[in-house]
Amino acid sequence: MPGDDAVRFAVLGPVRAWRAERELDLGGPQTQALLALLLLRAGQHVSVPEIVDTLWGSEPPRTAVNVVRRHVGLLRRLLEPGLPARATGRRLVRGAGGYRLLTDGDDLDLVRFRELREAAVRAAAAGPAARAAELFAEALSVWTAPVASGIPQEVRTRLPLGVPERERLATVREAADAALRAGLPGTVLAELRWAAAAHPLDEPLLARLMLTLAATGRRAEALDTYRTACDRLADGLGIDPGPELRDAHRTVLHGTDPAAPGTGPVPHPRTPAPGRAVPAQLPHDLSSFTGRHAELDEVLGVLGAGPEPTGTVLISALGGMPGVGKTTLAVHWAHLVADRYPDGQLYADLRGFAPAGAIAEPGEVLRQFLDALGVPPERVPRDPDARSALYRSVLSGRRMLVLLDNARDADQVRPLLPGTPGCLAIVTSRDELTGLVAAHGAHSLTLRPLGTAQARDFLAARLGAGRTAAEPRAVDEIITRCAGLPLALACVAARAALNPHFPLAAVAAELRAAHGGLHAFARPGTPVDVATVFSWSVSAVSAEAARLFRLLALHPGPDASPAAAAALAGRSPRRTRPLLAELAGVHLLTEPVPGRYGFHDLLRAHATELLHTHHTEAERHEATERLLRHHLHAAHAAAALLDPSGDRPPLPLPPPGTPAGTRTETFTDDSHALAWLTAEHAVLPTLVTTAAATGHDRLACLLAWSLEPYFERRGHWHEGLAAQRTALDAALRLAEPALEARAQRGLARAEGRLGQHDSARTRLARALDLFTGLDDLTGLAGTHRSLGWESEQCGDLAGALRHNTLALDLYRTAGHRPAQASVLNSVGWYHALLGEHRQALDHCFEALTLLQELGDRYGQAATWDSIAYAHHHLGRHPHALLGYRNALTLYRALGAPYPEADTLSRIGDTHLATGDREGARAAWEQALTLLTDLGHPDADRVRARLDGPDARLGAV
Repeated sequence: MPGDDAVRFAVLGPVRAWRAERELDLGGPQTQALLALLLLRAGQHVSVPEIVDTLWGSEPPRTAVNVVRRHVGLLRRLLEPGLPARATGRRLVRGAGGYRLLTDGDDLDLVRFRELREAAVRAAAAGPAARAAELFAEALSVWTAPVASGIPQEVRTRLPLGVPERERLATVREAADAALRAGLPGTVLAELRWAAAAHPLDEPLLARLMLTLAATGRRAEALDTYRTACDRLADGLGIDPGPELRDAHRTVLHGTDPAAPGTGPVPHPRTPAPGRAVPAQLPHDLSSFTGRHAELDEVLGVLGAGPEPTGTVLISALGGMPGVGKTTLAVHWAHLVADRYPDGQLYADLRGFAPAGAIAEPGEVLRQFLDALGVPPERVPRDPDARSALYRSVLSGRRMLVLLDNARDADQVRPLLPGTPGCLAIVTSRDELTGLVAAHGAHSLTLRPLGTAQARDFLAARLGAGRTAAEPRAVDEIITRCAGLPLALACVAARAALNPHFPLAAVAAELRAAHGGLHAFARPGTPVDVATVFSWSVSAVSAEAARLFRLLALHPGPDASPAAAAALAGRSPRRTRPLLAELAGVHLLTEPVPGRYGFHDLLRAHATELLHTHHTEAERHEATERLLRHHLHAAHAAAALLDPSGDRPPLPLPPPGTPAGTRTETFTDDSHALAWLTAEHAVLPTLVTTAAATGHDRLACLLAWSLEPYFERRGHWHEGLAAQRTALDAALRLAEPALEARAQRGLARAEGRLGQHDSARTRLARALDLFTGLDDLTGLAGTHRSLGWESEQCGDLAGALRHNTLALDLYRTAGHRPAQASVLNSVGWYHALLGEHRQALDHCFEALTLLQELGDRYGQAATWDSIAYAHHHLGRHPHALLGYRNALTLYRALGAPYPEADTLSRIGDTHLATGDREGARAAWEQALTLLTDLGHPDADRVRARLDGPDARLGAV
């Protein structure tokens, strides 16, 4: 809009606006965020609900719409002062329940960037290459910082940033190719360095950086880039470099022309890159899938002939009421197109409408996805944003299908969306997910109940066309009473299929006579409450199976193992497994993965109603106690293997009448124990809270203590902190000094790991007083060990040695050999820190012998680290590196990222002492990555080493 009063906008960096040459004050963060949203979708209609979702997420205030209007009014006064609200020629136009910002080609930097890029692409196709390189460089110069960089991060993540940021990254690659062809590699080197720093696992980008460095005479730096990339891929993802990066390495190594045709090959789009993990997590497709022809045609039409690798992420959101078949359609569609995504398929049930505490956290789903993609557990960041960034980096350059089932809202989904072109994300939810449509351009489809013809096909596919054609009136009645819902129809069909001699008229009569609840799920226009079908299905199974169905409603996790189900029922697993199979056979339970059973949300609600109808409060309390005791006994056994030196109180005896064989979890070694804890991770912290909330305070304490070694091993200190707080509250309610002493100490340990040392020392002093009054030698010894660690953190090494020497004496008196072995190493370690290295070696080798005899691998790792430290300070650097490598191998095998980082830090010190500055820097960088991911305060100490003069001398 020309003229001296024209307004210009910028969004590729901080959000800014100018009238003529004067920059406008855009007000507070929300006004800036609104302007950013309108600019990113310039010329497009943005609805008020979309604006509200962007500014506030899933919890907007009641006055949100009025606040939006005030922000719009402020922007209008800034952009067009004095112009009446309904005047023609406005920039900010209202209509159809939303707003649209009108811009011209040159008054918005994003539009200018896209025009320049398109011109560069045309020039690259037509030649000469120099003109294309010039235009690409000009396009990239429009960017001053990340999109909308000045807006608060919690709001910024809800803006539609993905498209422009991917366009920038693609332009950097295109610019590098053009610059190499034109013989002008230096024009894009700075942008390549920035992009590679932001995307350190993007192999196509790193390949171009290597070629550009070589072409500008930086061959050594190019080769170092390759070595660093290999290390990061191996350490971060456990994979080797792909063909494009290897080809670039060969080009640099042999001095061939990096601009020659064929540079930068990419894998065939239908062939996965070698060495990559290829997950295949899709649930089973129904062989009897039928109906939904129009809906299936629509979603298949989203892909067309298949997404191009240079395109955008395709997102499809399937919505609809519970039981309408969203998951079935999504899974069937995913199987139909899976061959287009050769790098794998990921699946997660987000449990968006499960009971409180059972909803899947995006961070936990990301951990599962990264594990499936081959990322070692110790490399997975603790911070959710860092975890999401790593996930997108791992998917970079891959063709991946991601199925996100049963989402609560757009906020739960966003961190799980791929960021790489050529991927497909399918999302199902009861929510309309307007945020995904607005911010990510998702295709939206709402499913309705099956029509009569579709429902007939549905039943015919399961019961046979002859059987349904023989009784059309009975079929129509079944369809009517099931309200066209596939879930209800599936339950009825399963009942009829299991009794092929039943006339369908008898099935319809049984259904007519049944009664149910679940009135909360009734929908306007639905002729019958679907709970009638569920009640009828429950009545059709055996009494034992129906009882198990009801009791499973007490399980707080997303799914349960057969052993946990047996504990709830008070039966042996041998008797329980057939009951689970019976319930799954009539679709009352699902089996999302082999050996674990869960509910559809509607069926869980129905089971809960039946539970309160058929079982007294005392029966529910007893069943919950059986479930808690089952997990407690298993976690207690696992803790004994993960930390043999720990002092855990004896477990209470099972209640009278508990059937033999209900506690079946036994572990052969610490790896087996760790695998069980990992499989139950989604439910274990919730069970601590459940125990306290249902009056099982003692069990809450015992379970929290039993989980402590697992949280310590995995670095889940925030979860450990929450569990120990719950345990302390429970112990205080019980007013038992022994329980309080252990709870205070456990909470102190978690606080200490998170840097809360003042609080930790206060709690340890209280625990020491309590254990002294109880004359509990092992409790006192364990508390002295914790006080020793706290003393070390405060620089009081003499105090640390004193506390650990006291602990050693107490353990010897108590006859606790595993703890003696562990604390012998601690005593040796503090001698080493005090410069008494030969005394340190004496204690540590004595500890190592005992630990090897006991089979304590974790203790052996810590002792090898101590031995190496003493050798280092005696000048025996090869001995030190050998000891550190022994420790590192054990820590990695055990999945213990914090002590691994500690050892890596000391390896760096030893490398530096031998003059190997590059080796020192590499070790410190690995340590910093681990500590940063864990959110540990020691990261600052390692960062200081990297920023110091010794490390800088080692940097290229």
